[in-house]
Amino acid sequence: MTDRVPHAEPSAGPTAWERVKLARHGDRPHAFDYLQELTTDWVELHGDRAFGDDRALIGGLATFAGQTIMVLGHQKGNDTKENLARNFGMARPEGYRKAERLMRHAEKFGFPVLTLIDTPGAEPGIGSEERGQANAIAESLLTMADLGVPTVAVVIGEGGSGGALAIGVADRILMLENAIYAVASPEACAAILWKDAGRAAEAAATMRITAADLEQFGIVDEVIAEVVPAHVRPKDTIRATGIAIARHLRALQDVHPRDDLSAIERLRAARYERFRRIGAWRETVPGANGYVADAISPR
Repeated sequence: MTDRVPHAEPSAGPTAWERVKLARHGDRPHAFDYLQELTTDWVELHGDRAFGDDRALIGGLATFAGQTIMVLGHQKGNDTKENLARNFGMARPEGYRKAERLMRHAEKFGFPVLTLIDTPGAEPGIGSEERGQANAIAESLLTMADLGVPTVAVVIGEGGSGGALAIGVADRILMLENAIYAVASPEACAAILWKDAGRAAEAAATMRITAADLEQFGIVDEVIAEVVPAHVRPKDTIRATGIAIARHLRALQDVHPRDDLSAIERLRAARYERFRRIGAWRETVPGANGYVADAISPR
């Protein structure tokens, strides 16, 4: 999928369910913590120019590693009051329309895009559905897939459902060791499969939602090790994340310079191929020396 770079091996130990609880820990650093440590000159941009501003999904311009970038991220609160104000990081349609607007702004001026993913999922309320939640997510997916600038996404906590994927169609996907990334929460999966949300721990193990699993599947390009959980030593984790982001962003820009139109088209093509490869499987048939490959399906 991409040239891997050496990195610290994630520690073996916590179960999938234990990592779910670590990903959800209330003291885990949020998007603004990363911005404060890694960037300067942060200018937050607001509104979708249609309905309003969504505080669960932040976006704006910042200086990172000596250049201007566009940053988008889910923002959870640090206490109950802020969590209510930010809807626990669950974005509404106006959040995803804001993301789409800012990504096109970044493309217009040639700014790379960095996204910080940390949400249980998109806001599922009646109001969000009435305002076109599914369409807003779909448009964000389409926009990000088509961008003519390098993109890096980092799953810093929870990566839940389409609410996470809407800002996750990136050229490089990084993931913290104790983060999770899944089509649904373990509780929802258990309720669907077994009609029992109490079997969430079993579902978490079955779903293969940990960073190590997803790197093995080729969905994640690099796992950023947490020597200790991020909420214990947040600044160390944030610094390690910044180093990884800078490395991947620099590699993308070296191969796809912004002033080379053919390089931009190659960037789009490489992104397309990257996501087409996800979900490929290999069929095997019995052979003389065990099972051998019979066919590979692209989907």
